[in-house]
Amino acid sequence: MLDGLAEIVFALSAKRFSWSFAICEQEIGRQTKGMRSVKETKRAVVHVGFDGRVHKKFLGPFAVLRYENEVRVLRYLETKGCPFVPRLLDESPKDLRIVTTNCGTIVESISNSRLESLFAELETYGVRHGDSFARNITYNGRLGRFCIIDFEFATILETGEGLTIEELESRKKEDEDKKL
Repeated sequence: MLDGLAEIVFALSAKRFSWSFAICEQEIGRQTKGMRSVKETKRAVVHVGFDGRVHKKFLGPFAVLRYENEVRVLRYLETKGCPFVPRLLDESPKDLRIVTTNCGTIVESISNSRLESLFAELETYGVRHGDSFARNITYNGRLGRFCIIDFEFATILETGEGLTIEELESRKKEDEDKKL
C-alpha cells in the first residue's frame, strides 16, 4: 500500500514540477524578449537581461577578431583578479555573443584626471584598454567605484596580444584597396 501511495505522490509531484517548470519557461521567455537595450551600433548590440547580466553580440567588420580579443582580455583580467571589470559568464564563438556580469551604469561625466587614473590602474593589471573614453566607464554602486568595460581594442601588455583601433583601421583600408 505504501509503495502505491509513494508512486501517486511522486507522480503528482512530478506533474506539478513539470507544470511549474513550463510556467517558469514561459515567464523567462517573456522577460528575455524584454531585455533592456543599452547600446545598438554597427559594431555591437548590448542588452541587460532581466537577471542583470550583460549580453553583447558583435557585429560588422572584423566582428570575429573583436569578439576573440574581448574574450581573451576578460579571461586574462580574471586571472589577475582585477575587481573593476566585468566577469565573463558565457561565450558563444559561433554566434559571436558573450554574457558578462553587470558593472553598473554608464557615467554621465567624469573628469579627465579620474579617467586617466582609471585606465592607468587597469595597466597595473597588465592591460592597456585602447579605447580610453568615458563611454567605457560605469559606476557600480555595490562596489562603490568606477569600473571599465568594452575590451574589444585592449592589449595584454605581457604578451602583446590584442587589437588596436589603428590596426583595425589599417586592415579595413587593406581590404578596401584589395577590392579596387
